[in-house]
Amino acid sequence: WMEDGNVDFIGRIDNQAKIRGYRIETGEIESQLQRVEGVREAVVLVRSDSNGQKALCAYYTPETGAELAVNVLRSALTQELPGYMIPSYFVELERLPLTPNGKIDRKALPAPEGEAGSGTEYVAPRNELETKLAAIWQEVLGLAKEIGVHDNFFDIGGHSLRATTLVSKVHKELSVDLPLRDVFRHSTIESMAAAISRLDEQTFVAIPVADDREVYPQSFAQKRLFILNQLEDAELSYNMPEAMLLEGALDRARFEEAFRKLMARHEMLRTGFEMVDGEASQRVYQDLNFAVEFYRVDEQEAEETVRRFVRPFDLAKPPLLRVGLVELAPERHILMYDMHHIISDGVSMEIFVEEFVRLYGGEQLEPLRIQYKDYTVWQHSQEQKERLQLQEAYWLNMFQGELPVLEMPTDYPRPAVQSYEGQTLEFFFDASKTDGLRQLASETGTTLFMVLLAAYNVLLHKYSGQEDVIVGTPIAGRNHGDVQPLIGMFLNTLAIRSYPASEKTFLSYLNEVKETTLHAFEHQNYPFEELVDKVQVTRDLSRNPLFDTLFTMQNTENEEFELEGLRLIPYPSALDTAKFDISLDVGEENGGLDYSFEYATALYKRETIERLAKHYEQLLVTIISRPDAKIAELNLLTAEEKEQILGTFNPAQPEAAPVAAFHRLFEEQAERTPKAEAVVYENDRLTYAELNERANRLAATLRASGIGRETIVGILAERSVDLLVAVLAVWKAGGAYVPLDPDYPADRVRFMLEDSGAKVLLTQTPLRERAEAWLGEEEPALVAVLYLDDEASYSEERGNAPIGSGMVSGKLTDAVDDGDESHQHVGMGSFHEARPEDLAYVIYTSGTTGKPKGVMIEHRSLVNTAAGYRREYRLDQFPVRLLQLASFSFDVFVGDIARTLYNGGTMVIVPKDDRIDPSRLHHWMERERVTIFESTPALIVPFMEYVHEQGLDMNG
Repeated sequence: WMEDGNVDFIGRIDNQAKIRGYRIETGEIESQLQRVEGVREAVVLVRSDSNGQKALCAYYTPETGAELAVNVLRSALTQELPGYMIPSYFVELERLPLTPNGKIDRKALPAPEGEAGSGTEYVAPRNELETKLAAIWQEVLGLAKEIGVHDNFFDIGGHSLRATTLVSKVHKELSVDLPLRDVFRHSTIESMAAAISRLDEQTFVAIPVADDREVYPQSFAQKRLFILNQLEDAELSYNMPEAMLLEGALDRARFEEAFRKLMARHEMLRTGFEMVDGEASQRVYQDLNFAVEFYRVDEQEAEETVRRFVRPFDLAKPPLLRVGLVELAPERHILMYDMHHIISDGVSMEIFVEEFVRLYGGEQLEPLRIQYKDYTVWQHSQEQKERLQLQEAYWLNMFQGELPVLEMPTDYPRPAVQSYEGQTLEFFFDASKTDGLRQLASETGTTLFMVLLAAYNVLLHKYSGQEDVIVGTPIAGRNHGDVQPLIGMFLNTLAIRSYPASEKTFLSYLNEVKETTLHAFEHQNYPFEELVDKVQVTRDLSRNPLFDTLFTMQNTENEEFELEGLRLIPYPSALDTAKFDISLDVGEENGGLDYSFEYATALYKRETIERLAKHYEQLLVTIISRPDAKIAELNLLTAEEKEQILGTFNPAQPEAAPVAAFHRLFEEQAERTPKAEAVVYENDRLTYAELNERANRLAATLRASGIGRETIVGILAERSVDLLVAVLAVWKAGGAYVPLDPDYPADRVRFMLEDSGAKVLLTQTPLRERAEAWLGEEEPALVAVLYLDDEASYSEERGNAPIGSGMVSGKLTDAVDDGDESHQHVGMGSFHEARPEDLAYVIYTSGTTGKPKGVMIEHRSLVNTAAGYRREYRLDQFPVRLLQLASFSFDVFVGDIARTLYNGGTMVIVPKDDRIDPSRLHHWMERERVTIFESTPALIVPFMEYVHEQGLDMNG
């Protein structure tokens, strides 16, 4: 405190600094330096060069007689600190300057001389090519320090976006077309120069200035946004609002003038979009009325003012930019600006802010040679179309065959038309864990982006059970050197298809993701819109084409801008929208990761996404510690969830039945004993794994036919292994079944189908004519008739359905093709993960009124019964091999399922006629080593008499 009552600000007491997005405690570096043998004292400062670039500078004094080489100091720090905390400069001093109070006089420390380093011994460029490359690297990486020929591009701030920019600048300045993957293969200046020297010269061709005309074509990216903007509820989805708190004295005249100059400088800010002669076109306006919107409110109203500032744009009426200024106090304002995505992207927003700061400061900007319209005309030129044709083959090959539709569990049914309402939840992954991910990327020759994308794909696999996944990821699209300074929509979206199979190790899968993304980056010019048209994706208004989830790694620089007399602080301005079902956005901050999930509130609850985020973080932690583990072994459960599962869900009470649907218990058994026999009928045998897979395949077809929670499926089949396949498939699809006996009269079958409201009938081809006769001319409201013995009824989806409460939706396909359009249906089907209280089956009794009466049985009743059988009959103490005698339409059949599959046993289904033949019964019991069966007295008495009369041994 000064005598006049003012505070004299000296500096941050913790000496914290922010460099290239990382917030750094210089005291941590000083502490590590002082631990190096031979170092007596150390202090670390942030220095700025003549270009304003910040770098860490370490000052140290040696112990008496100690000789300290800079590379030794760097090596010691590298063992303890992440790369962004390694000083660029090292300065040895005899003693550190002190103030009169005996403290280190930081202001008296000399400016560093000589070369900077990155932890690698500095070797200067040795020829013209290396010198030019070093200058390009400095510009791309934004580094003031000299770069040595042995420095690794990715260790000193490089990433995928910067690699793309590097390729563009190399092409423009060195006239060679350096493949993107060569940046990964040759990531030092020395090796990159050698690679470039082997390439043929390819002259850089500038984008020409287009002739003046009334309208110009829209770019490929703009066309998609132009169409999407017409959709209902999408009007705010592509707004790009931002806000910043300005603290200090603001010159409003200079403020407004800076934005007017920006409008004059960039034609895209003066462009409107419309249909002209049937073509999507853009029109550049020379004079527009543009004014900053001013507000004066108090702090309590600020957030609502920022929210109301964001409103729809009319694309035909530019400017598609709004700027607002909120005055909270004379020296406290909020700057608000909003652009439509059709005129801007992430890089454009950075250019917008950077140039505003420079114009406000009175700088004269270098004129732009071309404008966005010149780029669009060039993009539509014949030469560029021919270049795109060369890239098209790669994408069509990548997306040949049946394309997967991501079936994530959802909390609500999928709306028939996509809703754009959404929310965003933000999370943080700390710096120490993030260092582990960076180390993994370094060791595997990948990037942090690739590691995080691979992990996200694994997360989707864990939730959906699918091993073929497509995820969208945006790419800057500025790989031509001429477009770097332009504001406009250059962004392209890449559809990354990968195969996170459970048996692969994460390391091998990560390498696949690396190769796939590198190929995609090398073919990034091919417009996503063209790909959607060429692969002929079936248009579904409830979904996005090709993928329903987006992964974004924010590689924009997020520089801290300084205005004369003003401090700029980000101010929250998120929209309540969601372009996809789920989007994951990751950015580096303070050495860790800021990551946020944007999700569609029409599909997901907040707590579901919070759980998803925790699972992603846990998965990353597991990958850091066990990158060589199989994907199936990677854990995503948190410690609390494990405790809940092991403790709360599994109390130490042996009589308690599991809280689950019966088929989930069967799936667990199939995982424990996949090769054990599950069912036998004559010479047909299925193991648990085979039965589970076949049921999964049929379940997928049922889901596609619209079977969902408690939807009824009729099963009309003769005794065979098909019965078990059908029952399990219905449960796996989320539905319930009603058993129908082929010997029933036609009227009874028809009544049961109508009374139960069955939507699908499962039967067998030998029963086709009988079934058609039973159904009659006025067929019940069936969506599909599927034949259990026809392979066409079985999907290729072999995995278990995803575990989790909620709804999973799928597409309803034509399951009946008999030429009658009334039997064909296309719509949306869905399935809910069956809960214990959900319906499992409907069993019909004879009924007191003469009409059959349906009794509804829930999953928990079935599971409780199964647990009771095990407990009372000690079915876990001997091998269960059950002789199945009861009719499928009787409740005893379900009891046989419970006694068998719940205990890992084998069900031996006796052929129909053999059930009343004692000699045949004995044959099956002896051949299959039967240990248990349930029968009526009418069957068991003749059988026991036969055994007694024949003197047969029943102990074997």
